[in-house]
Amino acid sequence: MTLRGLISVSTLPLLLTGCMVGPKYSKPDVPSAPAFKETSEWKEGDGWKVAQPNDTALRGKWWELYGDAKLNEVEDEVDPSNQTLKEAEANFRQARTAIRFNRAAEAPTIGVAPSISAVRASANQPYFTPSLVNNGTGQFTLPVDLSYEVDLWGRIRRTITASKEQAQASAADLDTVRLSLHAEVAIDYFELRSADAQKQLLDDTVKAYSDALQLTKYRFEGGAAPKADVAQAQTQLDETRVQASDIMVQRAQYEHALAILIGEPPAQFRLPPIPINLQAPAMPDIPVTLPAQLLERRPDIAETERRMAAANEQIGIAKAAYYPTLNIAAVAGLQGSSVLNWFNWPSRFWAVGPTLSETIFDAGRRRATTESALAAYDGTVANYRQTVLNAYQQVEDNLVALHILNTESTQQHSATASAEESLQLSQNRYAGGVDTYLQVVIWQTTALTNERNDIDIMRRRLEANVLLIKALGGGWDISSLPRF
Repeated sequence: MTLRGLISVSTLPLLLTGCMVGPKYSKPDVPSAPAFKETSEWKEGDGWKVAQPNDTALRGKWWELYGDAKLNEVEDEVDPSNQTLKEAEANFRQARTAIRFNRAAEAPTIGVAPSISAVRASANQPYFTPSLVNNGTGQFTLPVDLSYEVDLWGRIRRTITASKEQAQASAADLDTVRLSLHAEVAIDYFELRSADAQKQLLDDTVKAYSDALQLTKYRFEGGAAPKADVAQAQTQLDETRVQASDIMVQRAQYEHALAILIGEPPAQFRLPPIPINLQAPAMPDIPVTLPAQLLERRPDIAETERRMAAANEQIGIAKAAYYPTLNIAAVAGLQGSSVLNWFNWPSRFWAVGPTLSETIFDAGRRRATTESALAAYDGTVANYRQTVLNAYQQVEDNLVALHILNTESTQQHSATASAEESLQLSQNRYAGGVDTYLQVVIWQTTALTNERNDIDIMRRRLEANVLLIKALGGGWDISSLPRF
């Protein structure tokens, strides 16, 4: 091999790969803290615990921590049936195909365009030779065209990388949608169970108030109580019946919401009444990670980070437009004047050569494109940092909610017990003729309010527990992102 040939072969890989222009991506810093404030101010046991290495409490189907078979049954219908999730999955598949589309630019484009044509020139054409009048030409052509852009400045490679990062962002967005939907199912389910508990309480209260009304009627008929007592007892009973009927509106709406979440028409979905058991609620302790670890546990944070990386690639793509473009084109084929000589060896033709093009003046178009890419990148950085801050807030909010609601629940149990005892004493004093029925009504109202608060606090505790799981990523990990 000659020295010139050796140099040509050795420089060919460099020519084909070129170099990369534009900034190299590095993940920007985000505000952080050594620990969540609410984990340091409150003790464990309020619905959370310190996460241990390799903690698997939130892996996979985290809703099974609540030990509710019906909840598990409803949650399992989300992935195969929810239409919002199907849309997010289709968006991910679309983003994934963009990788193959952009990767195709690394290979040459080859095409064929066979043609058969006959041409007759006009006799009245300017400068036409009279001796050639009515003489036409025929061509039989079978060309093969090849076109290839040499990626000198990394435009193609950056485009492929950006499409990979966009596909990863779409995958993280799919997991964010999945987590949000499962959390919404759990919250709506506990809201429905809370409504069932409220309905059961109000139905029992209606029965108790009916008995109290009957007592006042007996006392009125015996001359031991005024007509006003009967009216007060009747009013109290009717108001409670209204509340018992009204709670069914909420119950029906949450049942409808669950039906939509699992992809069913509300008319075809029924969930039997399942009141919350205040004596033995399933309230698992959620393992809480450090703030720095949260960055790898939330799919929405991963989604914004991947889009930020893709935006960085767009800066390099914009800068590559300032440099020359090298294209290699080739054409070869067979051309004859008839079918008889079309495929003969003398009918062959070919042409090959590089083309180097450079834009001399574009009135600032490339500069504007570059500045737009820089601005877009800055926007994704701000969005990434804000997403991280929002994640911190969600964890802190639900940690403090769990602690305070746990304390509030204990206080409310005590208040409910006191109100029920006071109601019983008031009823006994009324039966003995010591108190008026107005005192009974007051304590009936107070006791019912406290009993309903008991149920509502349990609902809020369960909701905060689910929201803490969601804020921690539901067991998701950055290793779940697909690699391309």
